[in-house]
Amino acid sequence: MNPVNWILALPAAGFLAVLLWPGRAETARALALAVSLVVFVLSLGLIPGVWGAGASWSHVTDLPWIESPAIRYHVAVDGLSLWLVLLTTLLTPICVLISWRYIDRRVKEFYALLLLLETGLVGVFVALDLFLFYVFWEVSLVPMYFLIGVWGHERRIYAAVKFFLFTMAGSVLMLGGIIYLYNRSGTFDYSILLEQINSGALMLTPLEQRLLFLAFFISFAIKVPLFPLHTWLPDAHVEAPSAGSVMLASVMLKMGTYGLVRYSLPLFPNAARQSADWIVTLAIIGIIYGALVSMVQPNMKKLVAYSSVSHLGFVVLGIFTFTQLGLDGAVYQMLNHGVSTGALFILVGYLYERRHSLETAAYGGIATPAPWLATVFLITSLASVGLPMLNNFVGEFLVLQGAAQVNFRWTVLAATGVVLSACYMLWLYQKAFLGATPEPVREHVYDLRPREWAGILPLIVLMVWMGTLTRTFFPPISAASAQILEQTKVNAEFLVSRPAAPPLVAGVMPDAR
Repeated sequence: MNPVNWILALPAAGFLAVLLWPGRAETARALALAVSLVVFVLSLGLIPGVWGAGASWSHVTDLPWIESPAIRYHVAVDGLSLWLVLLTTLLTPICVLISWRYIDRRVKEFYALLLLLETGLVGVFVALDLFLFYVFWEVSLVPMYFLIGVWGHERRIYAAVKFFLFTMAGSVLMLGGIIYLYNRSGTFDYSILLEQINSGALMLTPLEQRLLFLAFFISFAIKVPLFPLHTWLPDAHVEAPSAGSVMLASVMLKMGTYGLVRYSLPLFPNAARQSADWIVTLAIIGIIYGALVSMVQPNMKKLVAYSSVSHLGFVVLGIFTFTQLGLDGAVYQMLNHGVSTGALFILVGYLYERRHSLETAAYGGIATPAPWLATVFLITSLASVGLPMLNNFVGEFLVLQGAAQVNFRWTVLAATGVVLSACYMLWLYQKAFLGATPEPVREHVYDLRPREWAGILPLIVLMVWMGTLTRTFFPPISAASAQILEQTKVNAEFLVSRPAAPPLVAGVMPDAR
């Protein structure tokens, strides 16, 4: 059987099993951990098929679902979706571990919703039918709403409703665009739609293409979130439990950037090109604005949340450079952000479990009673600011290279975000971990325990691995990026008039045109 189907079915079955199991809370935790670990192991089996498929789809299942309208269960993976699926399946068991002692009420419901969230997120990345994509998009919204609204902090209801309303507003626009495309083409199938557009069988007027692009773009931009549609994110992060913040930042935000690459660019290439300048402007504003606001945040979770606005601005910038380097860097930066920012939220959650405060002023001198916790936090902070040999450096460097090929001013402006990120992350580390240790910190803050090591160590290993052995990730990404750029026909001149690019060496800029 296609492993993609198992990866979708097992968490859904686990959701029902955990929810209906008559056992105690410990049984629910163990069952959720077992299911999520099995799903992760199965997802590793996707790698050989995608690696050997190049730019083609791998692990395809295409079956009729509903006759009228013609909706199909069409799922597959390629180099763009592969690593996002693996990121989701890796973080789910980690979220189970970090919530082991933190979640002590409605335990079965919490872990059941976590598995349902995994099903929705994986479905978004593998669906190739627009209606099926929309179903998974909405399925992922429901468990996150409850994770925030039931297990969040004091203002959890406000944050959950705001998150739901923002996302639903964008989803309605996307649904309208999907229905309009079906009425024009007679199909929801993504592959058939691309064939019709590329062959000229489906001809959209400039106005149609622009309006459809905006309908999809606004929905994805809310989810990214792109400035100025970001205001729901800090509230959601601050109020969410640690596992909710990790899944929201590391995976759910990537639904937006994935949608931009998978749908907005290939389906509406002319409108995407025409809109590139103002979208890049918003991305650069988000990079700088997110970094500046992070610098003045007294709340650690809110600081990391605004840093996500800044980091994901780099992803949007890379996408809309329409260059191979920029798009490769954008996709890689999706993964980097998922690893490093997910780790930051895990570590902030560890601190909250000890001190029951998210305010930076409540800490200080943590390095004395908890040296390993301080070490891990430092490595994660340096990865987040883009230190060479760690993961974020590679993605940001490629994005800036791609931007420089198009407009060097974009690179100069975006690079200020890198400098500012070092300011706010090192400020946070200095205030929380260095200096004299207050008595409440000495009493309540202890070093990492084995379960906590199990939750954070895989992400630390990935930060180093992705920053040094990038060739183990890039071939599928580059093949998928080149295919998408070819579908947009934006890089046709580049492919014809330029020789093959030399091997990329970190720190060396390719020759200019």
